[in-house]
Amino acid sequence: MPISRRTVLKAGAASGALLLARPALAGPLGPRNEFATSRQSRLFPGTALVHADLHNHTLYSDGDGDPAAAFASMRSAGLDVAALTDHATVSKALSVEALCSDGRCSGAEGIDEAQWAASGELADAANVDHSFTAIRGFEWSSPTLGHMNVWFSQDWVDPLSTAGNTTGEGLAQYLHDVPGLGPSVAPAVDAAVRAFPSNGAGMKAFYDWIDRDPAQVPAAGVLLSGGGDGIVGFNHPGRETGRFGYFTYDARIADRVVSLEVFNRGEDYLFEGLDTGMRSPIAECLDKGWRVGLLGVTDEHGTDWGYPDGKGRAGLYVRQLTREGVREAMLSRRFFSTRLRGLRFGAAANGRQMGSTVKQRKGLMRFTVDVDRGVEFVGQPLDVQVLMTGSPAPRIVHTERIAYPADGELISFEAPIDVEDGRWVVLRLTDPTQPADGRAPSEYASSGTGIAYAAPFFLEP
Repeated sequence: MPISRRTVLKAGAASGALLLARPALAGPLGPRNEFATSRQSRLFPGTALVHADLHNHTLYSDGDGDPAAAFASMRSAGLDVAALTDHATVSKALSVEALCSDGRCSGAEGIDEAQWAASGELADAANVDHSFTAIRGFEWSSPTLGHMNVWFSQDWVDPLSTAGNTTGEGLAQYLHDVPGLGPSVAPAVDAAVRAFPSNGAGMKAFYDWIDRDPAQVPAAGVLLSGGGDGIVGFNHPGRETGRFGYFTYDARIADRVVSLEVFNRGEDYLFEGLDTGMRSPIAECLDKGWRVGLLGVTDEHGTDWGYPDGKGRAGLYVRQLTREGVREAMLSRRFFSTRLRGLRFGAAANGRQMGSTVKQRKGLMRFTVDVDRGVEFVGQPLDVQVLMTGSPAPRIVHTERIAYPADGELISFEAPIDVEDGRWVVLRLTDPTQPADGRAPSEYASSGTGIAYAAPFFLEP
């Protein structure tokens, strides 16, 4: 029987205890005929849309495909930006030769130093400035606290080396499904864990590593290495019930924690955990103070990188299609998530771009939306839901029925926003002709299925 990544990690843990410049987009951005939408932003002059998938796996961890084929597949599928992010689990500081000598680990041991170096070589070979951006990353993969992607770092680290294990977070969610016990005791257990001083302690060593400058010598070892040159994102939030120590906030690294996955594969993580008594991870994360954009990814483990429709993906508005340009767009939270190939979506609030801070006290806020998927979709209905904090799911403060516009028209509307009701606003685009997620609260049902999210607007009075 193959050993799972969770098994290897547990064994390892036990053994180890508005924009001014014109974008530099020379040459074609992938196959020009692949998508029928314009690349030029209607809202933010000086930027252009690039299609991205920033979470993919290969045989270097638990994927099925040859790493050497991945970037070419994603480029041929029409992506402009792609990343390989194989799992980092126990191989930074632990030799797993004895554990996996018969090949039963199936990649669960994660990347090692040689594979990390090879990933960088593959990315460098595939990267073509102003045409296709290839990025090396890794996925820090704790089976209890959660997974986080790190992009652009010189070095890597794993949960075993950074004590990445829960101190009780997630226990209530496990107990919820115990017959005759769970629903009655889970709320009290959850409250106790959140109040206990150790809450979030399991993330500290990893966040220390993220805060530390990279080593002067590559592969210098965990104690000397650091991820201070990387940017970071929360992956499939809530799938691992520890929820990153319940999203314990760390101001040291907050500027470089840029994303929270909301579309991963075919899942909409807005509703993750609602059926087990937990809050939406989007509300929980943003309420803790993390100023993250909302990311869509395929989390591809197969061999058709970039091609499947219906899986998550992202759109970034870049000034230039280079690694530096992509990094700047991510740090600015100038991106959206979707599960529709080729969609263009952008939003502004009171003239400020998505991902920005907006001055607002109480009153009407003016939203402007740019959405396009080609002439064949013109006139089809859409809903724009305006979300603010709430429990268990974000509260819908306004729903605007629109349609795919013709000729690149912008759509504007107003919604009542009071900063006393919360410090963030998210625009969620839905298709009312398709059924809603089965976990969605009733107030979400009439707007159908989610197809895109803009990065949040962060409110200040």
